[in-house]
Amino acid sequence: MTTETSPKPAVRQLRLIVEAEDYEAALTFYRDVLGLTEQAVFEGDGDARVTILEAGRATLELSNPSQVKMIDQVEADGQPSAKIRLAFEVDDSAAKTKELVEAGGTLIAEPRETPWKSLNSRLAAPAGLQVTLFQEVESLQERSTRSGFKRP
Repeated sequence: MTTETSPKPAVRQLRLIVEAEDYEAALTFYRDVLGLTEQAVFEGDGDARVTILEAGRATLELSNPSQVKMIDQVEADGQPSAKIRLAFEVDDSAAKTKELVEAGGTLIAEPRETPWKSLNSRLAAPAGLQVTLFQEVESLQERSTRSGFKRP
């Protein structure tokens, strides 16, 4: 009997490295309010510090310019997104958006339902990042039945 196993992935982790001028404000925003958990904290000579925060499963979403323009129209009333934008899946995008605005984020777009059945909001966030929060309204299985969806 032959047992098929999945091949080992060539990449084991996606890590985004960001220089944060206001390190404490960034920690408060991403760790304490958004809810990312500390994986490791390191201190070096002088005031050198780094905190690695876990964000669950990592994916890399590649979009062509037409898709980005369409997403900007749907998600942010046409306001252009940054070349690199972080997206975090949360359980309640409306509540988490409010919390992040109170923690120093600048609201770009209120949560709204998208054609791909998620509730998305957009914020300008500490460390010069642009953030989308999304809450899935339908499962991937349910969305896979819609036109335009292609399964790999």
